[in-house]
Amino acid sequence: QVPLVESGGGLVQAGGSLKLSCAASNSMFSMGWYRQAPGKQRELVATFIRGGTTQYGDSVYGRLTITGDNAKNTVYLQMNSLKPEDTAVYYCRASSWGVPGRVYWGQGTQVTVVS
Repeated sequence: QVPLVESGGGLVQAGGSLKLSCAASNSMFSMGWYRQAPGKQRELVATFIRGGTTQYGDSVYGRLTITGDNAKNTVYLQMNSLKPEDTAVYYCRASSWGVPGRVYWGQGTQVTVVS
């Protein structure tokens, strides 16, 4: 099991910003964030592939930016212009090298946006 250390969640007012980080103990092929709101399915927020490719979920495109620090095996999610509908538990997800890669999940960090 590869531990993923998440940080940066919290409570913020609508229109505000938060930055999440997720660090892995090993080099990963890809790292990213999913989120799950109460009563809803877990959905993709953003993924960073080690070569620099990024992918975003439709609901966050343009407001959130994912970046990676390969030397630190860490990804960062900068969240701007937050909305109450962004409230969810945010989970870090990492995929190891190999075909197929193993998938690891963090424990989740709560993000709450109040109006």
